[in-house]
This record gives sequence, structure tokens and C-alpha cells, in this order.
Amino acid sequence: MLAAMPPTPPSTPERDEARKRDRGDACPGALRLHAADDGRLARLRLPAGRLTAHQVETLAAAAETLGDGRISLTSRGNAELRGLAEECGAELAALLAEAGLLPSPTHERVRNIVASPAAGLDGLGGPEVQLWARELDALLCAEPWAAALSGRFLFVLDDGRADVAGLGGDVTLVAVEPSAARGPGVAQEPSTAPEPGAAQEPSVTPKPSAARLYVGGRAWRVAGADAPRAALAAAEAFLDAARTAGTGAWRVRELPEGCAPDVAGALDRAGIAAEPVTAADSLLVYGPPLTPGPLGPTSLYVLAPLGRLTAAQLRALLPAEEVRLTPWRGAVVVGAGPSEDRLAALDSHGLITHPVSPWAGVSACTGRPGCAKSLADVRADAAPGSTRGLPVHYSGCERRCGHPHGTWVDVVATADGAYLVDGAPTPRTALPDAVTTARTTR
Repeated sequence: MLAAMPPTPPSTPERDEARKRDRGDACPGALRLHAADDGRLARLRLPAGRLTAHQVETLAAAAETLGDGRISLTSRGNAELRGLAEECGAELAALLAEAGLLPSPTHERVRNIVASPAAGLDGLGGPEVQLWARELDALLCAEPWAAALSGRFLFVLDDGRADVAGLGGDVTLVAVEPSAARGPGVAQEPSTAPEPGAAQEPSVTPKPSAARLYVGGRAWRVAGADAPRAALAAAEAFLDAARTAGTGAWRVRELPEGCAPDVAGALDRAGIAAEPVTAADSLLVYGPPLTPGPLGPTSLYVLAPLGRLTAAQLRALLPAEEVRLTPWRGAVVVGAGPSEDRLAALDSHGLITHPVSPWAGVSACTGRPGCAKSLADVRADAAPGSTRGLPVHYSGCERRCGHPHGTWVDVVATADGAYLVDGAPTPRTALPDAVTTARTTR
């Protein structure tokens, strides 16, 4: 049961975060392109990872006509286009705007909203977080001050199954039952745990009438109808605290001691009734991520190999009512029809469709030749090991870009052409055995 699961501490601290920032946030966006060794890079924020069928076609076409033909999925359920020509910015912006992927040019980098991607599809948890994500996105884009948030500031909206609660959100909302009697992070628990990848018949789930708002180790209970506004108020409280601290903080965890955001005051000023949650109940509960396979009777979930999709693989997700990219570098296909037939078709396109695949949970940074800082072509060297277990992330340098949250097998390239596997020097030729051992012994 999720309520009994202890929180899992990160295996490695955030390595790329400084306690004091002496420069502005240069995080790339759809309009602010980043110069990489393989061309320009555009990062598209997709609140809750949601794409319409038309937007899927637009991304695939943009990758083919303007980029390298691939779409990279990020650990926040966003999408990246790489290999873009330096002069293509205006053409790309016009394509994205026409598809509704640029609702606010001034706010496009701050729309970092992750939501439980299976919400409303399999009967496990409250479906309203997808609606919360839409409302929060509209609220963000409507507030001029919100453009001052860093491109790394993260909102997390969990439907109660605890799948995204542990993703390190600066502001986290968790749907809870009206009584909130079963502890933090639980909306509706199944009577028995589902088998990985098994289809689940949707059950009637009461609309969550409440949410827990988590910020900086504290939590407040708010009405479900107020949840998006509460998240926005918490973000404004962070900006106020960051200005007072004067350290250039981009994330809540970067605020110095004694400069915690006044979330309670911000909620009060916004007219949002909030009840503080006791310290004992303010600890987030972390659950497992989705596993590939059917989701309810008409939806399914697949993973992108090493977190990248070709334009053809992206198009293969259609027809669909909606596609939701996930923070585990996969895609939920909503309204996929008979899932077994669709899964077989997507498997033939090279997508990961089964939870026992050793490639499930394996990710990698860009590596060479796309990144000048990388010491190796990590995508070519990546080996999943002979069995599935802990997630694995291959990094071309010690920055570990795109690493997962929680506990993972840490594979880092070294200057001598070898790797470190959880700190142990490992020749490239020994990676499969070393990764197999690391995935199953921790």
C-alpha cells in the first residue's frame, strides 16, 4: 500500500545546483534556442506532457524539416528538438504557435508542470489533476510576475498514487480523499496491487475535494477547487523569498536557511482557506512510476528507447485522443483502442511496450557528438544489463544532465575512455555485466 511506503531519499545530491546564483537562468526554451555541438536546441514546455493529435504531427514535422529528425523526451515530460539551424527560430516559433504550443511567448519557459500521466485512465487516483494542470498553466501565463520564475522551477501535480510526488517539485499538489484519513499522498488505493503492465478497469473514483500543498518541507490542506490558485500563490511566495534572500535562487531548495517562502501568508492574501498539516504528515510518499503496457480498456503506455523518438515513432502513436509525455521518457496514448493490437504495432516500431524489457528505465544524456562537454558517445555505449531492476542513467560527464530522481544506477564516462558504475571504475567492454549487477543488488 502506498501509505506504508517510506520515502526514498535521492541516491545522489543535486550536483548542478548552487547555493548562490551569480547569473540569470539560461535554461533553453522554444524561443530561446541553445547552441550545442550538433546545432541549436529547442526545449518545449508541455504542461502535464499533453499533446493533441495535431500537435504530435507538428512536432514530428518540425523534427524532420528543421532538426535532426528526432524528439528527445525530458525528465519533466517536456520535448526537445535538436540539430536546428541557427536561422530557423522564426519558422519554428510560427509552427509551434499555429499548433497552440506557444500560448505565451513571455512565459513559455516557466510552464514546467508535471502531472500523474495515467490520471483518469485506470481508476487509480483522482482524475482532476489533469484539469488542475490546465488551470494552473492558464493562471501562470496570465500573471506578468510569473515570467520571473526560473525555467527550472517545477510544479508537480500528483493524483494520489504517488507516482510523480517524488520528482523534486518546488510546489507539489497531491489529491487526497475528503477525509484525508489515510495519510499523505493517497487519493484512492486499489484493494490489491495491480500486476505490472496489466490492464485495469476504471473504477468510480470520488472527485477529490481536497489537496495537500507541499513547499519546502511543509504542507497545507486546501480545497480541490482552490488547488491551482494555491500552487500559483506558493510560487509567488517563493519569488518574494528569493528577492529578500538576494542569492539569485532558482529553486525552493536553494533558498538560504531562514528565508523560507511565506506560503501561509500568500494563501491568505489570495483568499484561499488553508489548514496546516502536522510535521509528521508533511513528508511526501513516493510510489513507483508507470510501467509500459495497457492502461485501462482503451489507453496504453510505451517508453522511448533511451528517451528519444524518431519522427516516425512519434507519428506511430496516432491515432489517439491525446498523447501525454511522461517524466520517465515515455508516452501515454489515450484512446488507443484495443491495446494489445496497438502495443504489438508500437513494438514493431522499436518502442518499449513491456515492463520486463531490460531497456525499461534506461536513459542517457545527449553525449557525443551533440555535447561538447561529454567524454563519450554514451548512447552508443549504453547497455541495459541482462535484467530489469533499478533505473540506469548514462552520463557523458559529471554534470549528469537528465538523471532520474530517487535511486538509480549512476554510469558516468571518464576521460580515459572508461566509465564509473556507481563510483566503481569499469571498462567499456564490461558495462553489461557491471550494470546487471548494479541494477539487482541495491
